[in-house]
Amino acid sequence: LPQPASSLREGNVIAQGFNEDLDKLRQFQDRSGNFLTELEQNERNTTKISNLKIEYNRVHGFFIEIPRSKADLIPDYYKRRQTLKNVERYITPELKEFEVKALSSRDSSINLEKEIYDKILKSLARYIKELKAITEGISELDGISSLARLALRPGYVRPRFSAETKIEISNGRHPVVENQVDTFISNSISINEERQVLLLTGPNMGGKSTYMRQTAVIVLLAHLGSYVPADSAIIGDIDQIFSRIGASDDLSGGQSTFMMEMTETARILDNSTNKSLILLDEIGRGTSTYDGLALATAIAAHIVTTNSSLTLFATHYFELTQLVNKYPQIKNIHVEAKKYKDNVVFLHTVNEGAISQSYGIEVAHLAGLPEKVLTAAKSHLRSLESNREHIPRQEDLFAEKKIIQGQKSGHALIKKLSKINPDELSPKKALLVLYDLIENLKN
Repeated sequence: LPQPASSLREGNVIAQGFNEDLDKLRQFQDRSGNFLTELEQNERNTTKISNLKIEYNRVHGFFIEIPRSKADLIPDYYKRRQTLKNVERYITPELKEFEVKALSSRDSSINLEKEIYDKILKSLARYIKELKAITEGISELDGISSLARLALRPGYVRPRFSAETKIEISNGRHPVVENQVDTFISNSISINEERQVLLLTGPNMGGKSTYMRQTAVIVLLAHLGSYVPADSAIIGDIDQIFSRIGASDDLSGGQSTFMMEMTETARILDNSTNKSLILLDEIGRGTSTYDGLALATAIAAHIVTTNSSLTLFATHYFELTQLVNKYPQIKNIHVEAKKYKDNVVFLHTVNEGAISQSYGIEVAHLAGLPEKVLTAAKSHLRSLESNREHIPRQEDLFAEKKIIQGQKSGHALIKKLSKINPDELSPKKALLVLYDLIENLKN
């Protein structure tokens, strides 16, 4: 069939006209609906029961259903099949005969279809090699024709390749996203050995992830031999594309989002080369602020000093933008946004330099958070900014703790306890030791 069923068990796979016996079985099934409609009307006329119905379920098959209040009107040839609270269900010789034929014809047609299908497979088995070559040829033609149609689209250009390690895209676009929005803002990118790591800052919903993805998609399309959505594109010697964008928990495997993030980042750092393209989005966000910032800083520095990969590194840690002062290969870029009253307007344009504001509260306002929550957040933000130097930092869980004066007595008890061997204490002596410890604690 042009649109066969998804499973052979459901039937309707073999086309009409292929097998005469199968066609007859199907014709009986097609006519069964008309037969039941006519039979129902005839029984209503015979019994004078206007709400008589012919129904079917898998347990009891076909049956005639009438209200219990009309049971005295049924003819003698009605045989009771089931009694329910408000209705009685009956079977007649004519309906029983139809039931046998209907159910057997469906089973027979499905079994026959399976036999026909198996015979077709056996007859084709000798041509497997030729069929495989044909399908491979068709798939290749499909791919080439798709790329050819893409090349004819307005706004797509033939990319040029370079032996240098760089990516130069003028007014690039995301080929999927641009078809889902009324107006797509195109952006350029220049990344090379002198501009090795681009630190991308800007508000959520500003377009950072789209900008990163479209760069990778354009590079991938170019290597496929496709035209790309841009005004021009020069693609250098890129051996691999690595990405860590978004996050998903592997809770069943015992791995948190942060663990997955670190695992994937470790894989990227271990396998990327100076000819790779890396996309990293919000690395370090799954842990405390200081830990996350420290990790993000160390990862960015490692990429510059060890991997030397071309990297797009999106972050909300504004402190990272200071890395440009230490590493000349790192450059700051940002997605533009403007504040208007209590809202933020996303311009979706990528410019040089770091953004001066995160617009987090404004984005929360767009998301519909209650005004009371937003007012409190603004108050907390002002307090945090004015007392930044006095905010207590989270201590290292495994750092060696210094014993202050108020803890000396506790430290003495710990030393005393450490000298006790419980295996050498009798019950009476253990009780005396316990009394002694309590007395020392009181003192």
